[in-house]
Amino acid sequence: MKKYFSEHLWMQRAIVLAFIDVLSILLSYLLALLLRFDLIFSAVPREYIEGYIWSMPYWVIVTVVVFYAFRLYHSIWRFAGFEELKTLIQAYIVLLILYVAGMFFMRLHMPRSYFFMGYVLSIVLTGGSRIAYRLLSSWTKKNNKEKAEEPADRVMVIGGGQAGLAVIKEMISSNHLNTKVCCVIDDNPNKKGRVLEGVPIVGNRNDIVEKVKEYKITRIVYAIPATTGANRKAILNICKDTGCKMQTVPGVYQLLNEEVSVTKLRDVEITDLLGRAQVKVNNCEIMKVLKDKVVMVTGGGGSIGSELCRQIASAQPKTLIIFDIYENNAYEIQQELRRKYHDLHLVTLIGSVRNTKRVNSVIEKYRPEIIFHAAAHKHVPLMEESPNEAIKNNVEGTYKVAKAAAKYGVHKFVLISTDKAVNPTNIMGASKRLCEMVVQMMDRRSDTDFVAVRFGNVLGSNGSVIPLFKKQIAEGGPVTVTDKRIIRYFMTIPEAVSLILQAAYYAHGGEIFILDMGEPVKIDDLARNLIRLSGYVPDEDIKIEYTGLRPGEKLYEELLMDEEGMTETENKLIFIGKPIEMDDEDFKKKLDLLDQASRMESDRIKELVAQIVPTYQYKKTEGQQQKNS
Repeated sequence: MKKYFSEHLWMQRAIVLAFIDVLSILLSYLLALLLRFDLIFSAVPREYIEGYIWSMPYWVIVTVVVFYAFRLYHSIWRFAGFEELKTLIQAYIVLLILYVAGMFFMRLHMPRSYFFMGYVLSIVLTGGSRIAYRLLSSWTKKNNKEKAEEPADRVMVIGGGQAGLAVIKEMISSNHLNTKVCCVIDDNPNKKGRVLEGVPIVGNRNDIVEKVKEYKITRIVYAIPATTGANRKAILNICKDTGCKMQTVPGVYQLLNEEVSVTKLRDVEITDLLGRAQVKVNNCEIMKVLKDKVVMVTGGGGSIGSELCRQIASAQPKTLIIFDIYENNAYEIQQELRRKYHDLHLVTLIGSVRNTKRVNSVIEKYRPEIIFHAAAHKHVPLMEESPNEAIKNNVEGTYKVAKAAAKYGVHKFVLISTDKAVNPTNIMGASKRLCEMVVQMMDRRSDTDFVAVRFGNVLGSNGSVIPLFKKQIAEGGPVTVTDKRIIRYFMTIPEAVSLILQAAYYAHGGEIFILDMGEPVKIDDLARNLIRLSGYVPDEDIKIEYTGLRPGEKLYEELLMDEEGMTETENKLIFIGKPIEMDDEDFKKKLDLLDQASRMESDRIKELVAQIVPTYQYKKTEGQQQKNS
């Protein structure tokens, strides 16, 4: 029996609470009777005392049964709030009907004030006992915390709204957190001087640094999930200079699902400091494009390709084909999707986009309706040293997949491009510009809708600056930045992929889709912010070294060429650059010459590319300069 009750502790508490309810009912109606006769017991007629004694068993049993039916003995009353109070009122509405029915059934002849006052007093006492339990529990817990050792974390909460309140409540009530919420920051001037769960609201964002020192804060929790990107960036930029550990609630949807809790807090990441709202896409449109379709992703194991596979898999395609040259990456995303999507028809194939026969055989056999072409060499400095490989893989690989798509009736072909294709200064960017030209030429020569999606740097992708900076910080520095002035546009991998998928919906053929990526970010600021978020001081704990621009690198990237123009789509953050007119037959001949030159490992490959892409500016070698002179 002891073991049973220890496993059902709530039953013990429910029995105690039911006993308190019984006493409350007995006391309520007795007090109502005494109040009717000015609290003089001897003045109460005997028939009324008998009526009280006769009615109480019914009153008590009905009350406990109704309370149990409304699960009022199942609630955790030390967390009791409005919902529990609302349930109690609903229970008493039902009880009112049962009390009236019982009064007529038992033919009770009691003063009318007895019934009214007894009913009201019973609500007050049963509800009051629960509220008193919560207050006593909170006071005891707070008193014990004050007597305990100094908390490990002194917390400042930014945001005096619903999310902030939820975090404060849990931090105060939890037995597992050695924390003390010391103050709240909120930009609403009407909230200053007020309190949340006993915690004072001490000022706005301009007071953060001062209040961190005053209250000896060690951790800051950002609890404004619905704020704009720029506003979030501004506040977090102030916070990172305090040296405190920083955490944030994940997003506004957790509020809607009532999921905001201390366990959902995550550390502030570099993406929180970009100052741009999350790109929103129309999921219904994406589902319409992908549902029950055969979809192929080339380079499906890479950073962009694997995320494409994840989001495509969630849209319930008929078949998803992962095509990649690197078996380890392909295997990883294959296993991940198999674990998560048991009903997904998944085909994982190893092969190179440079192999014409392999590409044609795959597309002929599986007949994909949509191809997302993500296979490419993308590392700028490495491609500068191996320019012929950039042409073989990026340009010829794209051309071969595009021709196979046209030959076997693929409906849509979406090329993943880059802002480095605009006025390129490196062979990687120039090769991607050639890919865009291939796509626009193929669109004019076939029934397949060929489009390209152009965006900036992707945070966290293989070869991007964030993983490099994190590795350098973990090794104690220095963090290397090429130039203090260098700026880049950034987006997250899920954002990039969402854009690509929505482009597939908008595609009618020949377009280059471009994302409005907000303000560009200085790489130097990015490095310094990441050092601070890692708990270090830039230039003191971790040095920053400036190494100079790498071959083919420029200070800033562009998203659009002058002659392309730009039109809006229904998604206000996605734009379309109009196709540039060109001689397709002449372009095709030059592609063939370029293919031959790359296979012969020509040292003039950059020069040949510049003849096709007039906006490509490359640095000539000494040999080429002497030859031209």
